[in-house]
Amino acid sequence: QVQLAESGGGTVQAGGSLRLSCAASGRTFSRYAMGWFRQAPGKEREFVATTWRRGRTYDAYYADSAKGRFTIARDDAKDTVFLQMNSLKPEDTAVYYCAGDSGGPHYVPASYVYWGQGTQVTVSS
Repeated sequence: QVQLAESGGGTVQAGGSLRLSCAASGRTFSRYAMGWFRQAPGKEREFVATTWRRGRTYDAYYADSAKGRFTIARDDAKDTVFLQMNSLKPEDTAVYYCAGDSGGPHYVPASYVYWGQGTQVTVSS
C-alpha cells in the first residue's frame, strides 16, 4: 500500500521559515516526479513546486509565488521529499499536500497518482 505522509507544518510569523517533509512508503519514488501543492480555504488546490528526474540529476520547477523563497529537494535513499519555505507570508497560509508519480505536466494536480493527507501551514502577520 503506497502512502505519502507530510509533516513539518505549523504556525509561524511572517518572515519565518518552515521545512515540510513528505515520506513515501510502499513504493520507491526515486524515478518519479514529486510535487507540493497547497489549498487555502475556499480556493482551489494550487501548484507550489515539483521535482523530477532528468538523466542522473533532478530538475525543479516552481510557481511564481514560490520562486526565490521555497526550495524543493529529495532524499531518494529515504524516499523523502522536502519543501524548505523561507520568508513566509500570510498568503502562504494553506494546507500543503505532497503528491507523487506524475505523468505530466507536473504542475497539474490531476497528473499525480498518489497524495498525502496534508499538513497545515499558518503564517501570522
